[in-house]
Amino acid sequence: MQRVKIKADKNKNVISVSENNPEYGRVAVEQEVYQINDRGWLKSTVRTAFINGKVTDLEKVGYREGMELPGKIVIVESLSPFDTENPDRNLKIAGKTGVICRYEDQPIYRQTFFTTNQNAFDEFIPHTNKEEIRDVMLAQKMMDNLEVVDDAQL
Repeated sequence: MQRVKIKADKNKNVISVSENNPEYGRVAVEQEVYQINDRGWLKSTVRTAFINGKVTDLEKVGYREGMELPGKIVIVESLSPFDTENPDRNLKIAGKTGVICRYEDQPIYRQTFFTTNQNAFDEFIPHTNKEEIRDVMLAQKMMDNLEVVDDAQL
């Protein structure tokens, strides 16, 4: 059975209380997973997700930093926003490019979820704007090279 670990914030708090409603909070969990991309490359990555609930309920469970829980973290991608009040939340962004990943003309939304269902699996949507992303990456690389040259001339 796979396991995830409870993660505390920088102040060692396990429960993060919502700024909008202090009755609710969340607990961060993380898991190291090994993914094989569509080109066959194995990569280790750490995933993070949250257990949401009422603060009183989260406190009753007694979560502690480093505590292990049975379950796993899955990635779910969607063409519909996960948060209809804030549809820009959870947009899938291509690395440091700032480019929103798209399937045809629709933005892709991406979120991680903790689940105890060992049969749950990642749900990916392939983005179709690879050329746009490559163009932006190339432009950023050229700008970085120009900055290095400019700095060297000072």
